[in-house]
Amino acid sequence: MDSDGTQDARGTHANPVPRARSAMPPMPSRAPGVPPLPDGAGFLSWVRAPRPEAAPGVWRLGHRVRPEQEPEQIPTRQLLSGAVIGFLCGWLLCSLLYNGYLGGFWLWPWYVMAPDSWTLGQAGWLGSLSYVYEAIFFAGIFAVFGKISRWSEVWRRFGPPAWRRAVPAHEPPPAPEQDPAEYPQLRAAGAVDAAERLAAEARAGRMGDVDHARIVRAWQGVRGGRFSLATFSGAVLQDGAAACLHPSGHRDLPTRLARHDLLTGQVRLGTTADDARNPYAYRGTGLGLGTELLGTSLLAVGPAGSGKTGTVVRPIAESLCLHALAGRAAVVVIGAAGAGLGPADAYDVVVQIGNPESVYDLDLYGGTTDPDEAAAVLAEALVGDLAEPHQGGDTRRSTTVLAQLLGPFRAVHGRFPSVPELRQLLDGAPGPLAALRKGLEDSGQESLLRELDARERQMGNPGDVGGILADRVALLDRPAFAAFFDTSGQSRPFSLKALDHPVRVRIDLPQRGHADASRMLARLVLAQFTASVAVREDRSLFACLVVDDATGVVTPEAVRGVQRLRSGNAGVVLTLRTLDDVPRPLRGPLLGATGCRMALSGLTPWDGQDFAEVWGKEWIEARDVTDRQIIAETPAGKVLHAVRRVITGKAPTARAVTVRQVERERWSASELAHGVPPGHAVLSLTTVTGEHAPPLLVDLRG
Repeated sequence: MDSDGTQDARGTHANPVPRARSAMPPMPSRAPGVPPLPDGAGFLSWVRAPRPEAAPGVWRLGHRVRPEQEPEQIPTRQLLSGAVIGFLCGWLLCSLLYNGYLGGFWLWPWYVMAPDSWTLGQAGWLGSLSYVYEAIFFAGIFAVFGKISRWSEVWRRFGPPAWRRAVPAHEPPPAPEQDPAEYPQLRAAGAVDAAERLAAEARAGRMGDVDHARIVRAWQGVRGGRFSLATFSGAVLQDGAAACLHPSGHRDLPTRLARHDLLTGQVRLGTTADDARNPYAYRGTGLGLGTELLGTSLLAVGPAGSGKTGTVVRPIAESLCLHALAGRAAVVVIGAAGAGLGPADAYDVVVQIGNPESVYDLDLYGGTTDPDEAAAVLAEALVGDLAEPHQGGDTRRSTTVLAQLLGPFRAVHGRFPSVPELRQLLDGAPGPLAALRKGLEDSGQESLLRELDARERQMGNPGDVGGILADRVALLDRPAFAAFFDTSGQSRPFSLKALDHPVRVRIDLPQRGHADASRMLARLVLAQFTASVAVREDRSLFACLVVDDATGVVTPEAVRGVQRLRSGNAGVVLTLRTLDDVPRPLRGPLLGATGCRMALSGLTPWDGQDFAEVWGKEWIEARDVTDRQIIAETPAGKVLHAVRRVITGKAPTARAVTVRQVERERWSASELAHGVPPGHAVLSLTTVTGEHAPPLLVDLRG
């Protein structure tokens, strides 16, 4: 556990001329130009805010739980007219009773219960109690009519309760044993001094949401047995809120564009629209995505300009970077250079392929020393898109060809071949093959010699894939990539084996002028990611790969790899302009492998058809209304109908309503193509535990 602290050093200038104490100016409490520290009220309010349990995708911070079914809302005109009619009926009945038009039966209880002296007027002022009885009786009549006419609903909707603005009540702070800002778990475990130090940091305003999440994560490591309580307490007592820092030393991102809640791990993407097609419990609530949803992977499809990068990819990448600073996640973001995936300061490693100023390089072989594993990953990157576009398609022949060359080369040189060397070997250049054979003979590698002999026999055969592999490797053997993919150890290659640590990585692809090479490198990163997360030792760290524009990346092996990520506490975020960028046999498996599916505005009808099929149908209550013209049979009826036709302009009709249960698509292809407003998307969600949220219409701008 890292526990690095930062400390500000302020120098003092000695004055050679002694002065009286009264002439010395007071020492400033802070450096010039530095604003005063906040009092921590904002952080305390945030950490104490309610976060009730909610359905998948609901932004829990400050959420107010709504009922599952929409309550019946009476129209205003009907409500007010009913209230007025009820009042008039009650007043009329009371008037008739009071004036004796309906008899005196309603006074019978008074004559039965009251003494004769009261009813005969011989008890003085006690005889006036009859008026009290009458008032109570009339009040009961009005209460009955008020109940029938819904006067209470009128009072709530139009009375003083509706005039007053809802002012949030200032609740008193919770008890120390229930206050999260007092760290009761640490106190219960005996780390009282550490809890006191952290609580003081929070009250003084020296703690942020990332600090809180990072310390909670470190405490989970103590409970899990990875760290000792003494080590944790010592780090907290020494550094306070800066304890257990990320290896980069950063405690926050330089900028934030989205709204985050690190207590629940959610990032807010928008607001669920108040639309009849959304369940009532979701309408008007915030949409929040967390690792429990990203663990099932996310696929977002929408045309250029629909907001995939700005409203989906950038907030998710920003959230995962915050999780990495808190020690919870490792994230790799890959996209075109200049795509707006966040500033370089927000990442620990920035690989700019094709840019001579790039500090880091990309390991072509994924950091492995096993030739077979390296061959499998590299074959997927080179010719994965050429495999048969169905679930049974694979790249085993290409893997065998690469393994026949990578194994002997590593045995002779102690490393894997560079891009030019691999191209020469695949082309069958006699010089490199002869040198490789001589090295194997000198070292006595008989088994590897047989591998090399088999490769030489296959060269030139009609079914040999070595030429195709050489052509694909030639895309990387360009002057723009001459300084990249170095295997001699002179560069700083990044390997996805580093996903065992909370690292933040951004890989910029040279889309401009090297589109085919960029798609090949994206497939390489995806193949290395799926292979690396499957063998991680610490799976409590969430790993996520975010691919901005996954055109040409989806292959049969990639789909199988995405299906295995959920069990390894990992996920991917893929964006596509259209599902036509995916082979037709792979569209259904891809939509089935991802638990979260998003269709943005501007989708084509044929893309909408695929989403409509995967979202299925639901039973709804359909109401069929039929208007039938009324035929009058009597002269008076005909005259009445004629007058009504003159007044209304329509013939008299009788309305018949038929209610039945029908099965209908949740979202049809036509609705997805033409019914989603700009800036909106339809999103379905699935958690790693299997909870589902139906397709929701979401305003990504809210």
